[in-house]
Amino acid sequence: MTGEIHEEHPFVPPEDAREPVRRLRGRLAAPVTIITAGKEGDRAGLTISSLVIAEGEPGMVNFLLGPTAELYEVLERTGRFVVHVLESHHRDLSDVFAARRPSPGGLFAGPEMEQTDWGPVFVSVPNRAFCSVASFTEEGYSVLVTGSIDDLVVEDVTEPLVYFRGRYRGLVG
Repeated sequence: MTGEIHEEHPFVPPEDAREPVRRLRGRLAAPVTIITAGKEGDRAGLTISSLVIAEGEPGMVNFLLGPTAELYEVLERTGRFVVHVLESHHRDLSDVFAARRPSPGGLFAGPEMEQTDWGPVFVSVPNRAFCSVASFTEEGYSVLVTGSIDDLVVEDVTEPLVYFRGRYRGLVG
């Protein structure tokens, strides 16, 4: 028993009634990241799985964000952000920043944080990129945020957090 009452989410429409592009996107396994920006009193964060890294000099980060998201507003003001690459033991943290789990005291009240020039950093998430906003482009119902990678912290990951068809999944090796 997993503690779930329903096998499927009770508010999700039946498969044949879902938007086809959204259904296709759901069939792509995606990394789970949290992007943070701002400083005390003016900061935001959001779980993001629509993220791609482009190699080059400098390396670039591209992700999709809703135009009404608080994170978008903070990115416009600050021009900097931190990408945190989550591991399987960060599921609860991901749920908080995806607004799927409550966080008494606010998003940043629970985890140990350090403030940087790019935004707040989760001490427990070792893999991260520190980025400067390069552009915002409207794409469909979203905004494509492109950022140049200013600095990186990269450590070994054995169990990444992956999102597939509306659920967290593990990798089969």
